[in-house]
Amino acid sequence: MSSARVVVLGGGGGIGSVAARTLATTDDASEIVVADLDPAAAQATVDAIGDPRCSAVAVDVTDTAATAALFDGAALVVNCVGPFYRFGAPILSAAIDAGVDYVDVCDDLDATRAQLALSDRAAEAGVRALIGMGNSPGLANIFVALCGELFLDEVTSADIMHIHGGEDDEGPAVLKHRIHAMTSDVPLYVDGEFVEVRQLEESGAAHVRDVDFHGVGTYPAYPYPHPETITLPTVFPALRRATNLGVVFPLSYFAMTQDLVAAGMASETPIEVPTADGPAQVAPIDAMVALLRSERPRLLAEAGVTGPAGCLKVVVTGNSGGEEHTYECSLFSETEGAGEGTGIPAGLGAILMLRGVVRGEPGVHPPEAIVPVTPLLDLAADVVSVIGLSSGNALPLRLEHIAPDGTREEIPFSFGSGS
Repeated sequence: MSSARVVVLGGGGGIGSVAARTLATTDDASEIVVADLDPAAAQATVDAIGDPRCSAVAVDVTDTAATAALFDGAALVVNCVGPFYRFGAPILSAAIDAGVDYVDVCDDLDATRAQLALSDRAAEAGVRALIGMGNSPGLANIFVALCGELFLDEVTSADIMHIHGGEDDEGPAVLKHRIHAMTSDVPLYVDGEFVEVRQLEESGAAHVRDVDFHGVGTYPAYPYPHPETITLPTVFPALRRATNLGVVFPLSYFAMTQDLVAAGMASETPIEVPTADGPAQVAPIDAMVALLRSERPRLLAEAGVTGPAGCLKVVVTGNSGGEEHTYECSLFSETEGAGEGTGIPAGLGAILMLRGVVRGEPGVHPPEAIVPVTPLLDLAADVVSVIGLSSGNALPLRLEHIAPDGTREEIPFSFGSGS
């Protein structure tokens, strides 16, 4: 066992708890510190994992001194604290100041840009930061790299589509990220140039498409400001198209969120609200989040949703032998939602960082730039089997090839230590 102490921030949440559980499946970390603003939630994660290497700590990441003390002596920080447009860059900056390597699941475009701007500081400090190591971004980037490494001479387009829903709960940070996505510019890379659209405006409506998500169903997918569209073109020079579309089910829940945003409820500027105890200052977005969380159980029940599910679909096109080929990668689950789909990749990235197999010099990097594809997928197959999400070291991954003549075939594959 190594002597690596790993701090998992937000370890009491749905994503951070899964990241900590993933870390605990191997002996790469000698100590796993589960840190959360809510000490009871952190302890619940530790109790659920049941590994003596795990301990619970309460921390407020807005307290810079407390955060610095927590990072002191750590080998790695895994940041699962959202929303990332608020916490991504500051926590990465604190890790750089502490000289500690870093992994996160940042899926906010503006936060990603701010983090990439810290790359020179990280390099000077000797810190290697892997950002966006979740589902989308994260595994989405890896699937593009997979096609580039194994099947194509050059990658020319990558369309990323994702859906999830039915989780037991969605916390305020998750909802605020979704609201942020609906109110932000979405850069799509089309014909070798960036175009800016908005999900709820006419510019975004032109890019909505119906997607057949394997194992989940056909749903409309909307432009999302996830950062793959700005990082993939820097790694794949022949790329001419990169898009990101997403949706959450049931559609009634997603539509309610869109309607409330369109009605102006996304504002973070407090307004005066009369109450029985007198006027109170309330930010509309906080009222919106509270309303969505209270209405969500009813909407799930009305839609007949009884549990979580999700699918990440990545369609990659490129040249091989002078001809155009397309590959579809679908990672799906009919029993797991966003927590597992995002938290497991974060844990996998952390394990590979501890093993020293992540490529590249110190600095801030997206997954496609530094994560080796085959070691990651081998590790993923082993971990999901240990956790109990699959049997026989089988990833819930479907690979299909569309040949130049339009014929389609499924590609057999095998990942894991036994492959």
